[in-house]
Amino acid sequence: MSQGIILLGIKHCGKSTLGQMLGKQFNCPFFDTDNVISEMTGKTPREIYQQQGAEAFMEAEARACDYLGRYLHTLGKDEYVIATGGGICTNQQALDSLHKLGFFLFLEVPEKVAAQRIIDEIQWVDGVMTNLPAYIASENPASTEDVAQIFGRFYQQRSNQYRKLAQITCNLKGETAEENCQLLCEALFSQDCHWD
Repeated sequence: MSQGIILLGIKHCGKSTLGQMLGKQFNCPFFDTDNVISEMTGKTPREIYQQQGAEAFMEAEARACDYLGRYLHTLGKDEYVIATGGGICTNQQALDSLHKLGFFLFLEVPEKVAAQRIIDEIQWVDGVMTNLPAYIASENPASTEDVAQIFGRFYQQRSNQYRKLAQITCNLKGETAEENCQLLCEALFSQDCHWD
């Protein structure tokens, strides 16, 4: 690896987990843009989105990516791994900052796997589902079936956006994080990868 790797993908595809594993594999720093947002604002991305709206969140995300670029420049590092938030594909300002730092790698996880991970995190409070991603909660799903259906529409749209942005797509079909990390390493070094 001779440049930065920026991981793209839907929520719960494993960007943070696999990003940390890649960082250890290559003995290089790992960063998560969601963590940078929290460190800069004192709030989680979800809190910003819920309390201040999508535009405020995108501004915070863009500032975090710009800051990360300047920070990496001062470190003088050429090799690092960056995990991004699931909605980064709609934030052009943030993408412009990240594009200067390396290449985009799309972690494609099966729809059913990602949907189940979201469903597994649902919390019920007085008969109401909570702890849902904002784009799902905004449609007021009444059941886990509704959640899966809403997610399915979103999944297809986002996946198309990630594919257009990424220089490499890695299909994560492993049962464990270790197996998926191996698939990711193979994708990085395979001659079959599509480099732009």
